[in-house]
Amino acid sequence: MAEDFSVLVLASDLGVDARPFLTRTDEVDEQENWHDCPRYLGDEDFSDLDLLHFFTLQGSDKSGNRIFRVVGKFFPARVVSAERLKKYIFQKISNECPEGPFCLVYMHSTVQKDENSPGITILRWIYEDLPSEIKERLQVVYFVHPGLRSRLVIATLGRLLLTGGLYWKIKYVSRLQYLWEEIKKGEVEVPDFVNNHDNVLEHRPLTDYGIEPDPFHLTEVQSSSFSLNQYENRWVS
Repeated sequence: MAEDFSVLVLASDLGVDARPFLTRTDEVDEQENWHDCPRYLGDEDFSDLDLLHFFTLQGSDKSGNRIFRVVGKFFPARVVSAERLKKYIFQKISNECPEGPFCLVYMHSTVQKDENSPGITILRWIYEDLPSEIKERLQVVYFVHPGLRSRLVIATLGRLLLTGGLYWKIKYVSRLQYLWEEIKKGEVEVPDFVNNHDNVLEHRPLTDYGIEPDPFHLTEVQSSSFSLNQYENRWVS
């Protein structure tokens, strides 16, 4: 005589996850709790990225938040994958600043979209994949020398793409003198090219917006007009 068996029928349009009914409970729990594992705290060698100094722990701002300085120009976006970038950032935060509030000082000066800009969707992906405890510790992102394109993209698509409160943590800093209102001089190292760019803005404050001439080609905007569709296609890719 055939052994007894049972049949469980699930409607396909109920939006019910059938895995708990079809797999062992302990296997499902292991899959659902994957985000609790320190999956990025491996022994991968990031010495090559450390030599670039694009993501370094420095001093503190006036609110007592530890500073991670991010220099966009130092980041080789063409050769570093998004997955490796995510692992590197997670390890840096976990190993060098394991507790307490921190902030980011992102220096966008002279960043070129094809060479050293990882893209807003990659940054969003990295932020959303961080543990909630690290997200809560991030207090503010000082965005130094934002250009016209950056302001436009964040203003129009920021609330959609930058979720989890990241959009409201961004603070534009158009000149270094305004950064010193938040951070004491000497707490964060400023590269020479950032100071040079700031000096250009002293005499041509609209250079970052593509309105005034940029004889040294220091800004991210090559002309006063550009196609937003080009950047949307890049985000999709």
